[in-house]
Order: sequence, then C-alpha cells, then structure tokens
Amino acid sequence: MITLTEAAVSQVKEMMSAEGEENLFLRIGVKGGGCTGLTYGMGFDNEKADNDQVIEIDGLSLLVDDESAPVVEGLIIDYKQNMMGGGFTIDNPNAIASCGCGTSFRTAKVAGTPENC
Repeated sequence: MITLTEAAVSQVKEMMSAEGEENLFLRIGVKGGGCTGLTYGMGFDNEKADNDQVIEIDGLSLLVDDESAPVVEGLIIDYKQNMMGGGFTIDNPNAIASCGCGTSFRTAKVAGTPENC
C-alpha cells in the first residue's frame, strides 16, 4: 500500500528515538485543504483507532485511517538531504493535479476541499 525508502525509514526511526518513545506509530493521512483540495498529514501517534489500518514496514508500524487509505494507495515516501537541510518527499500515483508550491493535490476520485490561496 505505502512504500518508505531506506532513507525515510532511517529518518523516522531517528525521529522516534529523539521523541524518547520506541512504541509510537507513524500516522499517515490526508485531509481537505490547500489550493488543490487535499493535504498530507504525517506524525507520531501512540494510539490506534478502530478505523485504522496497520502497515508494517522495516520495523515501523504505520497507521492509515480507512478514509485516507484509497488516496494514499501506492504512496512512496522518501527522505532527501541537501545543503539546505532535509525533508520528506511524497510521490502519489493517484494525484492528478497539485498546486504550484506542491503542498496540496487532488485525485480523480477525491477532490477534497480547495481553499483560496
């Protein structure tokens, strides 16, 4: 369903270690907003909800809620480091449009709730 590159897994594990909690979940989802209609959310959670799917990747437990699952199907998350710092990149094969700044998107089946930018 979701792929995390080796660099992304390493960075997430490093961030989890810095949080001081080893049993955290990595939650990945989408919500309405942004210029194009949908924005990504990614963060740590220590509780699984009833509507969450659990995905195990290289020792990490990811949570994806049922509503976000079809939109993030096939997602590839990478971590890139350069002279300006580092950050996660997301490649979504379901996205048919994105905004100029790259922070929001839409799919053929889910338009989200676009905002005025």
